Amino acid sequence: MKPISTPTPRSKRPLVALATLLLGLLSLAASPVPAADGLQNDFLPPDQAFKVFVQATAPDRIEVSYAVTDGYYLYRDKLKFALAAEVQGVALGQPQMPKGEIKTDDYFGTQEVWHHDFTVQLPVSRAGGPALPLTLNLTWQGCADAGLCYPPQRAKFEVTLPAADSSSKVAVAEAPYVSEQDWLAGLVRSGSLFTLLGMFFLSGLGLAFTPCVLPMVPIISGIIAGHGANMTRLKGFSLSLTYVLGMAATYTAAGMAFAAAGQQAQSLFQQPWIISLFAVLFVTMAASMFGFFTVQMPSFVQTRLAELSNRQRAGSYAGVAVMGALSALIVTTCVGPALVAALSVIGQSGQMLRGGLALFAMAMGMGTPLLVVGASAGQLLPRAGAWMETVKQLFGALLLAVAAWMLARIVPERIALLLWALPALAAAVVLLRATLRSNLPRLLVRTIAAAALLWAVLLVVGGVRGATDPLAPWALAPAHVELPFVTIKSVADLEREVAAAQAAGKPLLLDFYADWCVSCKEMERYTFPDAQVRQVLANTVLLRADVTANDEADQALLAKFGIFGPPTIAFYGSDGIERSTLRVVGYMKAAEFAAVAARATVSP
Repeated sequence: MKPISTPTPRSKRPLVALATLLLGLLSLAASPVPAADGLQNDFLPPDQAFKVFVQATAPDRIEVSYAVTDGYYLYRDKLKFALAAEVQGVALGQPQMPKGEIKTDDYFGTQEVWHHDFTVQLPVSRAGGPALPLTLNLTWQGCADAGLCYPPQRAKFEVTLPAADSSSKVAVAEAPYVSEQDWLAGLVRSGSLFTLLGMFFLSGLGLAFTPCVLPMVPIISGIIAGHGANMTRLKGFSLSLTYVLGMAATYTAAGMAFAAAGQQAQSLFQQPWIISLFAVLFVTMAASMFGFFTVQMPSFVQTRLAELSNRQRAGSYAGVAVMGALSALIVTTCVGPALVAALSVIGQSGQMLRGGLALFAMAMGMGTPLLVVGASAGQLLPRAGAWMETVKQLFGALLLAVAAWMLARIVPERIALLLWALPALAAAVVLLRATLRSNLPRLLVRTIAAAALLWAVLLVVGGVRGATDPLAPWALAPAHVELPFVTIKSVADLEREVAAAQAAGKPLLLDFYADWCVSCKEMERYTFPDAQVRQVLANTVLLRADVTANDEADQALLAKFGIFGPPTIAFYGSDGIERSTLRVVGYMKAAEFAAVAARATVSP
């Protein structure tokens, strides 16, 4: 939609520049002083630096899109929206804007700005009826990074709202979709510190019970069990706390460092060879639990440590802290909304302290169940005899399960099912042997062992027959319905496809995917095949950015969107502009995703 009047004629540019300089010197303008050696011709006219598009996307909603040229930015609090003339029964609601970047301005102080394209959702309250033409007065103001700032720009835009049901009143406001990570990002920027820490702690506590974090429970349990009869409640809690602090400190430091550099720490540790290496590590630890060998350090190292231990009894706390650090980078690979919020704020706003505190609180929330395990170790774990040996070997089976879980990300699903059979078989053998050498309740233990053995058999048979779900190995995998994604690799590929979709008048979806991303596979298995989702996306161009390799092209594509890892889904309208407020981060169920996709792909 073109404006009725041009915001600022080109013929007045010298006057504009002079007025801007004078206002800046008098501290009445909201902008830095232009560079002394810059020429006006070095800068774009304001109507080229900032392009504005207006369209009605629903009977009760107007979408205002701003195209911001690289090297320029717009102020959030300078955006104004108003009706050019009062219309009976019609009112504008509260504009819904995406989060911007925090910038310290010499005259305005701390301001929120946008250096990139963005879209504002403008709700409209109106009575039902036929199509309704409106005239909007819009105001915006921006600057160039090189030093020139423009005076406020004003223009009128005509827009026609589609017809609404005449039997009802269209209300202002169904609030536009605001993703969880955007809400959390706002909390990190300016919310109460107490609320910030509390919300991120609860987010971490929730993540602790997901498949991405639960594998840490057998790891810390195995560490505790490995101390045998010498374990006490205090020492169990101390070991767990050391593990959790190592995880939290590493999680925080690595997240801050890589977010500040515009990359995601964990994705660097998801190469198949690294995953395989750590799976071998856990298998080795399991073999040690089973008693196949004892891991010992070289004798000269043991001698030196013995000398040090005479002065300070540190136990194995250093090793436990190292294991916690490795778990933070290798095991907890889910990119949840809370993590995305913290990393995006750290990377874009430079608020390292608040973002780091948020990450630390989230990591401590993730580690809270592990502290409970450690504190109860003295009571729940046997302290001596065959009981202790059996429990130790059971934790070896659990460590095999961790290795299977890690390898399941990089091997075919049928092979993964066979891998899951190994810890089940190991648990069955351990329990059956225990009934022969201890006073355990034999009937109960043998029943559990038989169930584990049956499960191992079902996993093997299911894997051979083509099943893919370790929780239902008897059920064959349903016919996989795949969406017709087109794979892209670079920013140039994306720009080409967006231009083609815009020329065809079609919306576009971009899915960021990686082979090691658990939630990506959940989206593929449960969300994308859904009939409602496929119907909503029937006329949408579907692109997929496979960032498994995390090479330079992948990092450039992630950096363009300020994305720190998959799964992330971005939507473009048929006008070729991203609907940044409708990004989806993390796993989303089919019904909810279909609702978001319907809003993102609606035709103007």
